[in-house]
Amino acid sequence: MPVADKHGRFPAIEYARASLARNLIRDRKTVGLTQQRLADLAGLRQETIARMEAGKHTASVATVQKIDRAIESERKRLAQRKAK
Repeated sequence: MPVADKHGRFPAIEYARASLARNLIRDRKTVGLTQQRLADLAGLRQETIARMEAGKHTASVATVQKIDRAIESERKRLAQRKAK
């Protein structure tokens, strides 16, 4: 996480990147996906996922939506497999 200023405020863009990175890593690992498999499912490059997880890349809304759809699809697939 970025360092707060003397008033306790965080730089917005850096904070958003770090927050997105933490959530992405958590969600990806929760469904058991590698960066490469998530990239394949989302139609992205693995390097894009890696840069996002490192907090070095500000993703577009479209990119985040692709990732979200891929993770949700994997969650549903796992839930269906468990139900059998």
